Amino acid sequence: MALKKSELYSSLWKSCDELRGGMDASQYKDYVLILLFVKYVSDKYAGDPNALIEVPAAGGFSDMVAAKGNKEIGDRINKIIGKLADANDSLKGAINVADFNDEEKLGKADAMVQRLTKLVAIFEGLNFGGNRADGDDLLGDAYEYLMRHFATESGKSKGQFYTPAEVSRVMSMVIDLGKAFHAGQSIYDPTCGSGSLLLKAHDEARSRTGLDLALYGQEMDNATSALARMNMVLHDCPTAEIWQDNVLSHPHFKQADGRLKTFDFVVANFPFSVKAWMSGLDPANDLFGRFAYGLPPAKNGDYAFLLHILASLKSTGKGAVIHPHGVLFRGGAEAVIRKNLVRRGFIKGIIGLPANLFYGTGIPACILVLDKEGAAGRKGIFMVDASKGFIKDGNKNRLRAQDIHKIVDTFNRQLDIPKYSRLVPLAEIEGNDFNLNLPRYIDSTEPEDVQDIAAHLKGGIPNADIDGLAAYWQVFPGMRGELFADADRAGYSQPRVEASQIKATIFAHPEFTAFNQQVSALYAYWKATNTPLLTGIKQGDRPKLLIETRAENLLDTFRNNEAIASLIDPYGVYQHLLDYWAETMQDDAWMIASDGWAATVDGKSNVDLIPPVLIVARYFAAEQAAIEQLEAGRDAISRQMEEMDEEYGGEDGLLAEAKNDKGKLTKATVKARLAEIRHDKDAADERKLLNSYADLIEQEAVASKAVKDAQKALDAKAAQYAKLTEAEIKTLVVEDKWLTALATSVEGELDRVSQALTGRIRQLAERYATPLPRLAEEVETLAARVDEHLKKMGFVWQ
Repeated sequence: MALKKSELYSSLWKSCDELRGGMDASQYKDYVLILLFVKYVSDKYAGDPNALIEVPAAGGFSDMVAAKGNKEIGDRINKIIGKLADANDSLKGAINVADFNDEEKLGKADAMVQRLTKLVAIFEGLNFGGNRADGDDLLGDAYEYLMRHFATESGKSKGQFYTPAEVSRVMSMVIDLGKAFHAGQSIYDPTCGSGSLLLKAHDEARSRTGLDLALYGQEMDNATSALARMNMVLHDCPTAEIWQDNVLSHPHFKQADGRLKTFDFVVANFPFSVKAWMSGLDPANDLFGRFAYGLPPAKNGDYAFLLHILASLKSTGKGAVIHPHGVLFRGGAEAVIRKNLVRRGFIKGIIGLPANLFYGTGIPACILVLDKEGAAGRKGIFMVDASKGFIKDGNKNRLRAQDIHKIVDTFNRQLDIPKYSRLVPLAEIEGNDFNLNLPRYIDSTEPEDVQDIAAHLKGGIPNADIDGLAAYWQVFPGMRGELFADADRAGYSQPRVEASQIKATIFAHPEFTAFNQQVSALYAYWKATNTPLLTGIKQGDRPKLLIETRAENLLDTFRNNEAIASLIDPYGVYQHLLDYWAETMQDDAWMIASDGWAATVDGKSNVDLIPPVLIVARYFAAEQAAIEQLEAGRDAISRQMEEMDEEYGGEDGLLAEAKNDKGKLTKATVKARLAEIRHDKDAADERKLLNSYADLIEQEAVASKAVKDAQKALDAKAAQYAKLTEAEIKTLVVEDKWLTALATSVEGELDRVSQALTGRIRQLAERYATPLPRLAEEVETLAARVDEHLKKMGFVWQ
């Protein structure tokens, strides 16, 4: 059976639990990732003489399994890893960086044996051998999962080895990697960290063009560069060249004549504001001529990295680089460099990102998009302020799929969107003394909700506020007249309906009904077009590619209808599908791609793919309705008992003496109390009430048994998975599970439209409902009443 992503994540995080306490995340990540790596290459390459990675005898994961429980397990694991590294030049210094025999970190004697034995056992339960098709790498996702969590736990000082995958995707998609035209082209990251950004760029080129571009990376930290080398192998990029050294003082990649090697594409997320960037470097006499456009400040290396990147780009090269916003507006030496770069047309665009996305810093950052090929004809810089599009994720912010797509669409299409994006002419930038601070060019602030003094004094809703809902009136032109009437003076209106009836009026309006029908028809069209593709998933398919194209098609379906797109965000609908994919659909699709449309796997009902509730809803609705009716009858009896207990079970109530030590009425305690007062003439009322309660207990028991028996019979019917045909399975999974869930999400978007309009109209109606003079009159009336009461009490209010 296919390895589910959720199960893999659970196992990997369990392995981390085994190591917490002895070291922090920045250290234990090395142990976990090395074991993950050895398990992966052993499953994939062991016994294959033509494999890219040789797994030698006594150098594979099976040898680690054999060492479980051995008192020398730490030393044996070190030797196993050493043999694997010695057999592969590309792995030397990459996988043998962690000491599995370190007593300080892993414990002494039996503690180490138990910890490492458990750790190996966790990975032993995973199988990466041919689990998924090329391009749909489960391990790649798992690696991203681990790196994200390690970065989160490591904190600001140690989390810089990882660039969030969402940001990496944006960077990869705005530098024309999809237009790569031959495999000899290259991608370079001068501060590659663990390699995640470099790999995202590689994946973008390969998914769009099928080309396997050459990868080059340099990283100063030894342990992090080792992570990057492992990461390359885990993502089937074993030929990538990763070098460990300081890229500013000792750039490794050079041409034969000693000049810097140049690349077709560069991506980078360098460490911000490095103070010691000049260490080992004489910038004024740089051997590679990187600082011809100006010398960066001695205590801030931001522009030093940018100038290195520009020097590393071919004349047709393109790049995307993460920067702190300070590079856009700081003065002094940086202003001189910025002016030179803008004038030469190297900066194609700037994308402002939300704050708190990165693990090394909480400050907002931006992406500078570089383009040497189009520099000569550059007429302006395209700017995007995407700072408000994100979701909270723990203590960090994260870009959603819809945020990524909107940024990329807007940038690549150069769309002018108010408060979000525009092409800023070079003349305007020059007029601002080459200050590139985004707020100078894009005002993304929300308009202030102005209070109308005249409306507060005289009543009525300002027409200007109603006009502010123009997007709704364009789609519902007749609804405005249903909701508002002219007031007794120009420029103001009065509500036609009570505040409590606003939502009902909107829902009942024929234009809103027609809008609902249009949205439903749009979704139905997408559903009809895509259902055959979803039911057509077969073993060996790449569901990840399928969901990307289907999600894109859903986005286009809603985006191409201007009226609907004006009120329902097409990117929001797109997000719903991808959220459901992440939560449920991806594991389903992988199961189908691995095992086919199977109702049973390994002799067991496949309840993960086909929950019993789906079978019941489609084939046994009458039986389920009958059970619900039986449950309603049982619950009615239970409510009667609760009501009797509430009325008569108090301290002096007739049922008080029948309760047990826990204050509960049971069959046994009621029976015992009846026996106790059987001959008591004064207890007639109590006996009558107890007998009634005893009857209810019997009735509840009978009703509960009826529910239980009916449910058992229904479960038996629904459990006959082996009888389901493939066509029935497809209907249950695609129609009843996937598409029904998505339809519910689309309906939620309709609710959001009505709630937003209702909320704003109600707010305006309530804001100006009572003019100030009337409020003053009411205050005077209430004051007079209070004064009258005080006089009656013998007091005079002064």
